[in-house]
Amino acid sequence: MKRPKRAVAILAAGALLLGQALSARAAEAPEPVIVALGDSLTAGLGLPQDQAFPVVLERQLRAAGHGAKVIDAGVSGDTAGAGLARLDWAIPADASAVIIELGANDALQGLPPEATKASLEAIIKRVEARGLPILLVGMEAPRNMGKDYVEAFSAIYRDLAKRYDVVFYPFFLDGVVLDESLTQDDGLHPNGKGVARIVDRIAPKVEELLARVKPKS
Repeated sequence: MKRPKRAVAILAAGALLLGQALSARAAEAPEPVIVALGDSLTAGLGLPQDQAFPVVLERQLRAAGHGAKVIDAGVSGDTAGAGLARLDWAIPADASAVIIELGANDALQGLPPEATKASLEAIIKRVEARGLPILLVGMEAPRNMGKDYVEAFSAIYRDLAKRYDVVFYPFFLDGVVLDESLTQDDGLHPNGKGVARIVDRIAPKVEELLARVKPKS
């Protein structure tokens, strides 16, 4: 039986309105919010704000077609323990994912690797309890700390990444450390070119992190 033309027109109009509503809803869906929890390497110590890691990362993600906001939750001088202490207020309620970049100051201070590992593990557990995916960024200890310390410190990140199945980037300063053209005068912190290289190298892992973000209802 044929439907009256009026009924067909009403159905067509309804379908059009529904499609427009769904498109509008998709357009209004909030962008993922990535929180970069870290120390001075995240905060961009010694750099203009627009050259800090979170800003450069967000800019590169957008250029690659990934709409995402990256929040700078880096505090210069923070150890893993200090990051744990401020975790609750450092990660806002609208966070979608977390990058954990901590441990450099632990190594520089020669803190026991087991203490650093315990703090990082506690951070991972609390972030996962909120249902947020994690990118764990590894750190290396200075070679003058001795072979045993260096190996024990490096193992922290590999072990935690494997245990908790988080996205893992082995070394934040990969390709930058010991290159005078990419570091500031202190020989430790990356300059603007160094940050750009870090972002280039870590970007695929951040994209992997974004793939784990659950859509917000």
